[in-house]
Amino acid sequence: MKKIFIILFLILLFSFFGSLYLGAFPLHLKDIYKIIEVHFGFLNPSSSEANHLDLVESILINIRFPRILAAALIGASYALSGSSLQAIFSNPLVSPGILGVLAGSAFGAVFGISFFNSWILTQAFSFIFGILAVCFGVFIAYVYNSKASNKLILILGGIISGSFFSTLVSILKYTADPYNQLPSIVYWLLGSLASIDLGNILELSPLFLLGIFGLIFLAKYLNILSFGDKEAKSLGINANLIRVLVIIFATLVSSLSVALGGMIGWIGLIIPHFTRLLVGSDNTKVLPASGLLGASFLIIVDDFSRLLFKTEIPIGILSSLIGIPIFIFALKNAKKV
Repeated sequence: MKKIFIILFLILLFSFFGSLYLGAFPLHLKDIYKIIEVHFGFLNPSSSEANHLDLVESILINIRFPRILAAALIGASYALSGSSLQAIFSNPLVSPGILGVLAGSAFGAVFGISFFNSWILTQAFSFIFGILAVCFGVFIAYVYNSKASNKLILILGGIISGSFFSTLVSILKYTADPYNQLPSIVYWLLGSLASIDLGNILELSPLFLLGIFGLIFLAKYLNILSFGDKEAKSLGINANLIRVLVIIFATLVSSLSVALGGMIGWIGLIIPHFTRLLVGSDNTKVLPASGLLGASFLIIVDDFSRLLFKTEIPIGILSSLIGIPIFIFALKNAKKV
């Protein structure tokens, strides 16, 4: 089992640092080495060489590194969210959008694009409405179940919330300016990491890491919940509290992911399936392995997104095209788990 985690970690490292060299502008290891020498005062380049090294450094630090880091965070977040929600609902077909967070975040972003010309406000509204959508779904479940603990009622509440906010998105798309606003809305809904900013990532990273490590910490309790609420109670575990915490952390990372990169589907559904084929059904192994695999998957998909054609393809399209056959393969081999 340790070998699998080592391999997954090496795949992530290789995909992360390998992606730094991939792009329309060719980069070479010697250029990076020279940049390091310049910063430590070991090299005094000529003016022409200095301009070239400044360009290389700008591409690395301001364009490729933030984009790759964002892909890793978003991929890991979706995969962990999907794995944990599948565990608490005991349903392998559950995805991060089951409680309405993705539809709510989509509405928040479309609302920001439609009424405010600010990328920061668009991200803020996406994050806020993602959380509000889940709260709305939980409220619906509470109305029909005083303890809001029935998993089926909670899923139905999430479906209602998701449908409601999806309808609001359609209304805003219909009323949007077809020349200025609608293209931005459609492109954002298809998912893209092209506008990622390093400062923005650094601001959101603490929240991402809080949600990611929070879900990994709860993995051992998810194993106990798989035996049922009575068994969990006999072991002194508050099953409802664990579910609430999982939903909070999963909602946090999912809404942040949508706010940062738009709508990117299938990761939270296919990666947990594929991970269980590799490490089994123990959540203490499934969740961290899902995070590693999800991060690598989205980095590689983003590489294809920006390199496959001369014009960048929205990453949400490619994640679906690549994810569907992987999901079919995972379902075919699910009996092995």
